[in-house]
Amino acid sequence: MYIIKKNDILNLAKELAKDHTMYGPVVEDSTGQAFFDRVDNIDDIDMAAPIPTLPPKHVLFPHMETIMQYRYDADQKKAEITGVFDESRKALFGLRPCDLEGILCMDRFFLGQEFVDDWYREHRSRMFIVTNTCIAPFKQCFCVCTDSGPDAKEGYDINLTDIGQYYLVETGSKKGEDLAKAMNLDKAAEEHSREKTVRVEKSITLFEDIAVENKAWISRVMNRVTTGFIDEAVWEFIGDQCFECGACTYVCPSCTCFNVVDINRKDGESLRLRTWDSCSYEGYSRMAGGHNPRKPVEDRRNKRFFCKLSYSQSKKYLRPGCVGCGRCAWVCPGDIGLPNVVTYIRREISK
Repeated sequence: MYIIKKNDILNLAKELAKDHTMYGPVVEDSTGQAFFDRVDNIDDIDMAAPIPTLPPKHVLFPHMETIMQYRYDADQKKAEITGVFDESRKALFGLRPCDLEGILCMDRFFLGQEFVDDWYREHRSRMFIVTNTCIAPFKQCFCVCTDSGPDAKEGYDINLTDIGQYYLVETGSKKGEDLAKAMNLDKAAEEHSREKTVRVEKSITLFEDIAVENKAWISRVMNRVTTGFIDEAVWEFIGDQCFECGACTYVCPSCTCFNVVDINRKDGESLRLRTWDSCSYEGYSRMAGGHNPRKPVEDRRNKRFFCKLSYSQSKKYLRPGCVGCGRCAWVCPGDIGLPNVVTYIRREISK
């Protein structure tokens, strides 16, 4: 472990920017909202920014991405197919622990199963991740309910914790260790490590007073979702409130739904695109013949929360599918973000 003066923290980002495209939290002056986006001026990075409006998953899993281009010669009956990969190096600086957990969920979905996604792997293999411990929660947070924070436990190259006049710098990979040594950072003392522990524990105690918008005590609900012992009327009630807008999917750090479409251009070349999709949409599960096994909206809401809360999904991700960031509750016009759904199910259980 190392330490760096708080005023010098962006020097780490500037060092990374020499050979990485930088992404970090920036607060928009006109709205006061935080966005995790590409940063050309490193001084724009705000380490005290709240949880960004959108998760950083778009850097690894873009909203729309060309994954292949091909050309078919009808005369020779021959196709030329070329995979399209982004080989640039990117750095995520100031990532919150819940968003890191979302990336780890995507890792296990795209890389940890029978089939490996080559495009995601190319993005991920060139990624440098610097996390930022939450020394206090934000209003919509419930990461303590999903074991996603307030500090990062694994998956980072460097983890930063504000301990007063300094940041504690913990390295989680060889890349992180090499950067710390290249910066000639001072070694941390035992007192610095103790101060981090004090601040993390203090952050957990602040949830009751600060994180007042959401509560999602999910363990008992996970059991009910897994076994199916939930009254159908609860799902119908939730479905009646759903606008089918897909906003919850797009702001969720761990959602991985996508669609693939082919675009034919006038010059004879065709492109294959991958785009984000959502299980909220009626067409998501519609089959080629027109049959839709999940046409009623309550069936689709059921499926979404099964993905977030069932034990089978937890076994796949090695954790719940929800990371406790609170974004779904923030954006949902129907008031059925995950915390409220958990409340509805617990209320039905208590009856």
